[in-house]
Amino acid sequence: MTTTRRHFVHTLGSAAALGALYPLSSFAQALDQVKIMYGFPAGSAGDSVARRVAEKLGGTAYSKNPGFVENKPGAGGRIAVETLKNSPADGSVLTLAPVSALSVYPHIYPKLSYRPEDVVPVSIGAIMHHGLAVGPAVPAEVKTLKDFLAWAKANPDKASYGSPGAGSMPHLLGALLGIRAAVDLKHVPYRGTVPSITDLVGGQIAAAMNPSGDYLQYMKTGRVRVLATSGKKRSPYLPDVPTFIELGYPDVTSEEWFGFYAPAKTPAATLASANAAITGALKDKTVIDALGIVGLVAHGSTQQEMLADQKAEFERWGPLVKQIGFTSES
Repeated sequence: MTTTRRHFVHTLGSAAALGALYPLSSFAQALDQVKIMYGFPAGSAGDSVARRVAEKLGGTAYSKNPGFVENKPGAGGRIAVETLKNSPADGSVLTLAPVSALSVYPHIYPKLSYRPEDVVPVSIGAIMHHGLAVGPAVPAEVKTLKDFLAWAKANPDKASYGSPGAGSMPHLLGALLGIRAAVDLKHVPYRGTVPSITDLVGGQIAAAMNPSGDYLQYMKTGRVRVLATSGKKRSPYLPDVPTFIELGYPDVTSEEWFGFYAPAKTPAATLASANAAITGALKDKTVIDALGIVGLVAHGSTQQEMLADQKAEFERWGPLVKQIGFTSES
């Protein structure tokens, strides 16, 4: 068993032990306020999760006041997780991170600045599908994924796609699509989805792979065309857009989620209190509707469910990362 895998298995056992939900009577005393760090720029879909949940934390057994969000963009979300590792383990600081930061990055970065056991799951926040979109740099007659791949083959010097960062799930999905379609798609990493879509709309890059909800506002103008999405089923927000599975690419699939994490030594009672407050917020209709606007499905979970899904993603992406051949030295 590799060191990385030993770390992950150890995390599974220790976090499961900490994750047993406590009765309300044993909740930790409410904090004054909670900070939620998010490792990407403000304005993206995940940022909405952090802010909408933070607003609802006040007046709960977890926090007396609403929480606040601190954006720490860069390195595909790794900076926020690394910062969380060194934060007070009293529930006052959480990080909202994509599951790939804990399940995929360990396969990519041999010198990752944090280990899976440095943080513990609190609750899943929202589920997202990723989408491949093209902009004005691609001819208007390119209307399908098949059209785009044919155009990319014929125009290799222009066949680029942006993503929220090197090693992110959208980056890997785009790389996997290129391998399966035998097309050289040149990856352009950005510091989050917003700058990549800005360049997509501006014609600086041909295509982008990002959370599909981030395209919704741009699709109305016709300058962005989403060709395929990564879910097992079509996105409820893009019902007319086929999945990669439908189009013959069954493993270009991901229903990634954003999850709330706490420092590893956070007391179990505090984790239970945080879980109750967060899952309660995610049942609020105003939160559900707000996340729907950016193409996200609000979805709370137990700590155990979150960790089990994280482990399944870790196991799935290990072999795929090897096929893609991307490492931090690439």
